[in-house]
Amino acid sequence: METGSPANPGTAQGAGAQAGPAWTGLPPGLLRMRRLLLVVWLGLLAVALGLLLGLLAGPAWAACALLPLAPAAWGWVMLGRNWRSWRYAERADDLLISRGVLWREETVVPYGRMQLVEVTSGPVERYFGLASVQLHTAAAATDATIPGLDPAEAERLRDRLAELGEARSAGL
Repeated sequence: METGSPANPGTAQGAGAQAGPAWTGLPPGLLRMRRLLLVVWLGLLAVALGLLLGLLAGPAWAACALLPLAPAAWGWVMLGRNWRSWRYAERADDLLISRGVLWREETVVPYGRMQLVEVTSGPVERYFGLASVQLHTAAAATDATIPGLDPAEAERLRDRLAELGEARSAGL
């Protein structure tokens, strides 16, 4: 029996599997965007460092500009691990958001406690065709974000959460 998939890590597949929440992973566009930003910023740092050291200390010191390549390689791997750790699940009464590699963090947001659901998309996110859903509750500690969603999925999730939030809060 195979266990898990990138979108559903830790869930067992098959007839004997215990039913749990249906986890949804983040789309790969978020990983591409973050890795591109990593390469661009560390590449710019390496070029600036190489020029500065080449002009001030001589061409031999310009080789030190290759030092940002080590954090770039490490960051490339860590971004992949971080992206795979993010997932969310819509349940009957609440939304689960799970993330983290070393320290797992699972946030449970009851639909009835949601006050505001926002879809945001900055210029870089829009270029990559991504949007984020941010949930606001009465308690600031339970505010949660789901980054890097397809804009259509983000809008669907916002509308569904707002609808469920209104239905659940009506009884308060």
